[in-house]
Amino acid sequence: MKALNKETAGKTARPEKVIQFGEGNFLRAFTDWIIQMMDEKTDFNGNVVIVKPREKGSLDTLTAQDCLYHVNLQGLDKGQTVNSLTKIDVVSRALNPYTQFADFLKLAEQPDIRFIISNTTEAGIAFDPSCRLDDTPAASYPGKLTQLLYHRFQAFKGDPDKGVIIFPCELVFQNGHKLKEIILQYIGLWQLGEEFKQWFENACRIYATLVDRIVPGFPYKDIDDIKARLGYDDNLVVQAEVFYLWIIEAPQSVAAEFPADKAGLNVRFVESEAPYHERKVTLLNGPHTVLSPVAYLSGIDIVRDACRHSVIGRYIHKVMFDELMETLDLPKAELEQFARDVLERFSNPFIDHQVTSIMLNSFSKYQTRDLPGLKTFLARKGRLPQGLVLGLAAIITYYKGGTRADGAEIRPNDAPEIMELLKELWATNDMQKIAEGVLGATSVWKEDLNRIPGLTAAVKTDLDSIRNKGMLETVKGIL
Repeated sequence: MKALNKETAGKTARPEKVIQFGEGNFLRAFTDWIIQMMDEKTDFNGNVVIVKPREKGSLDTLTAQDCLYHVNLQGLDKGQTVNSLTKIDVVSRALNPYTQFADFLKLAEQPDIRFIISNTTEAGIAFDPSCRLDDTPAASYPGKLTQLLYHRFQAFKGDPDKGVIIFPCELVFQNGHKLKEIILQYIGLWQLGEEFKQWFENACRIYATLVDRIVPGFPYKDIDDIKARLGYDDNLVVQAEVFYLWIIEAPQSVAAEFPADKAGLNVRFVESEAPYHERKVTLLNGPHTVLSPVAYLSGIDIVRDACRHSVIGRYIHKVMFDELMETLDLPKAELEQFARDVLERFSNPFIDHQVTSIMLNSFSKYQTRDLPGLKTFLARKGRLPQGLVLGLAAIITYYKGGTRADGAEIRPNDAPEIMELLKELWATNDMQKIAEGVLGATSVWKEDLNRIPGLTAAVKTDLDSIRNKGMLETVKGIL
């Protein structure tokens, strides 16, 4: 088996146009894959320089393979099974600013650099007041970015044509707006001057984005077979689902420079990220939150099996199409297509997604993902959404703990104060008190949900039914 490097596999030379903060699985299977497709299908003709955003970890494997690797896409695409391998050769090199700070700053001097992309986790977009301009480098990602931008401003003497376009990919709503605010804080803290501030605000653009692709990462289970298929000893293979979506809150002038849409990719440049963020949270995360306890208490452990189940599958469809979809304002056809895509993703034959892995902190998830839909549905329809109400009752039942009908252990996991509250309420064995106590937990909901007309009675009814008939029969009762 051959080693994977530019001598054995070849590598295309292109101008370096993109600086990427982050070397992790997600960016390599998402943004770098997208740029690979753009290079192959359009005249973008650009490569990526990876910058390591954190001190820990190593770039040794990436460097040893000359930054070559493969993306293994697995899943369903319009009902057809996909299990493909694509060589990614758009990463020209990788830098560690903690050991190569001078080389890191020199990136700012390259005239072809136009885009900066990042995924430094949700904690990455944060202001650290201890950072200084003369740090080598600044500890925070926004601090490093400010250092880089200030050096570019100086190197090109404030040339407005040498500004950059920045796409943060961290899973933070309005990530671009927050990143810009933090950079402005550093400009003030470090006293970098009004001229640089004006150049940053006028020549540079930071756009909020929403990214969506499940990336399981390195395929430990399948790696021997994958290497045999490739004929290369690739130690950086990254597995990802077929589905992907990148929403960028930017004008069409940016799309002209970053021609993902011309490559036929699912990258959309929109006026506002907000409705797409709401769509994802509502139609993907929302169903996840309620299907998990309903499925588990029905004896089902895997999301895919829940979708295929004759009863629970209909429950999931009801929650998505008949309830949550009715609370959104995007075009119906677009919502239906997105929901179908979500169901196909839930049914991915390559990913054994345990429903219990979704159950962590279920009350806070329900509060952000499902409660807004419950309220909107009630306001629009004049009645409560049965599936969402049952989902809440299922969470409450799951948090009782104990064992399932088949003997499997139920292990709720949440903040200690929530666990203690549920323990006290279930000790009463009074469904009315349990319903009232959970709905009245203002520390969880930031309000008293007993005030929502009919909700307390509906939750109590479902709790009684789950106890007396079991979860599966209770689900049948609302279908």
